[in-house]
This record gives sequence, structure tokens and C-alpha cells, in this order.
Amino acid sequence: MLSDLLNYLQYPFVRYALIVGVLIALSSSLLGVTLVLKRFSFIGDGLSHVAFGAIAIASVMNLSNNMIIVLPVTVICAIILLAAGRRARVKGDAAIAMISVSALALGYLIMNIFSTSANLAGDVCSTLFGSTRMITLSTSEVVLCIVVSLVVVALFVVFYNRIFAVTFDENFARTAGTNAGLYNVIIAVIIATIIVLAMNLVGSLLISALVIFPALSAMRVYKSFRQVTVCAAVLSVCCTLAGMLISIPAGTPVGPTIVAADILMYAVFVVAGKLTESRS
Repeated sequence: MLSDLLNYLQYPFVRYALIVGVLIALSSSLLGVTLVLKRFSFIGDGLSHVAFGAIAIASVMNLSNNMIIVLPVTVICAIILLAAGRRARVKGDAAIAMISVSALALGYLIMNIFSTSANLAGDVCSTLFGSTRMITLSTSEVVLCIVVSLVVVALFVVFYNRIFAVTFDENFARTAGTNAGLYNVIIAVIIATIIVLAMNLVGSLLISALVIFPALSAMRVYKSFRQVTVCAAVLSVCCTLAGMLISIPAGTPVGPTIVAADILMYAVFVVAGKLTESRS
């Protein structure tokens, strides 16, 4: 398998896929700790299902670049859930569940009624559980992913303190003079962008695993927020790389293989956390 992997790495499209996978993993881990502590982990599921519905519309319209529809729609729904959530009649997990189920059902319905593909079941399965399209990315798509990922990381680093304050204690942040509405929008845009980037890697049903598993693993060992965030980022990148490097020569689905690596690492950190507690 090692020799097969080395042969695969000689091809540029495989290296492109690994670069994109690492950037997606890094981006998705940034807000994972915050979302877990805020008990808002399932927003990843909700927004990924919204993205699925948008992809269904884009496929029916035969758009060559579905990002034209998917990203704006996902960002708008993220802003509705996060930024406008406090003023909405339906709030929290109820709003996420309502949007998630509606988008998933309507997206599949649209794809069935206006299907333009001879392999509808295969298209739906690849969208839900990850696509082999990750290893056929064009140079322009790789560049776009790099630019978007760097923008996401830059936004998170620059506004880290304010995002932290707004996420954990919005009322205190408002009292301190922080424009909570603006930073809620920034959080929403970052989350939506991460979800859209990750869909080709792990699929719409598995995105939450990419976001929450590294954070939960890091929390089993570390207590400091900064330590947990750094550890989650490292774990996310390592598990994604391991999953992709295994799946390419083995021929297994990329998304489920990455999630399996995350699950294994979580089990290791659970054991490490218990050993650390027993010694202290």
C-alpha cells in the first residue's frame, strides 16, 4: 500500500486534493471548540442540509459552478440562525431542525422531479457522504479554496477576542461596547463558508463530525481554551491527512474514512484523559 501511495502522490491532482483537505480541516476546526461549548454543534448539520438543497437547485439549473448559489444561500441561512436568532419566533435547536429537514427534503424532491442525471442515486449519495470529485479538482478550484480558507483563518485570528466574547457572553460583549450584531454576522459567514468548503470532502451528513470530533477529543485532555483550540486544529489536520492517505490507495470513501480516523483519535484521547485524571 505504501508503494501505491507514493505512486499516487506523483500526480498533481492527488497533491491538490491533499492541500485542499488540509485547508478544509484547519478551517473547520477553528470554530469547533466555540460551537461545542456554546451547545450549537448541530448548526453544521443544519447548514450542510441547506447547502444540499442549494446544490440540488444548482444541478437542475446546470450551473458549471454551483458556488454561485450554494455559498450565498448558506451564508444567508447562517445569518438567520445566528445573527437574527435572538429576535426570531423560532429559536435555537428548533430553528436548526426546521431549516435542516426542510432543505434536505426539498432538495431531494427537486432533484427527483427535475433530474438531469442518469445516476441520481449516485449523485445524492456522493453529496451526502462525500465525493470522489476531491481528487479531480482543477487548478482554479484549488486556488479558490486556498484563498477562501486563508480569508477564513485571517478573519478568525483578527477578530478572535471579539468572536470569543460574543459567542460566550453576548450580553457582556454588548455592555462592553462591542458591536455584537456585526460579529455574529462574521461568525455566521465563517461557519457557512466552512460548511460549503467541507461538503466535497466529507459530504453534507458528515460535516458535523469534522467540526466537533477534534474539539471533543482535545477537551478530554486539555482545559485551557487556547490549548484546546490548537490541539483541535492539529488533530483535525492529522485525521484528515490520515483519512485521505488511507482512502486513496485503499479505494474507500474519503469522507467516512476521515470520520473513522476522528473516531479512533477520540477514543485515544478518552483513554489519555482518564490516565491523566488518575495520575493527578
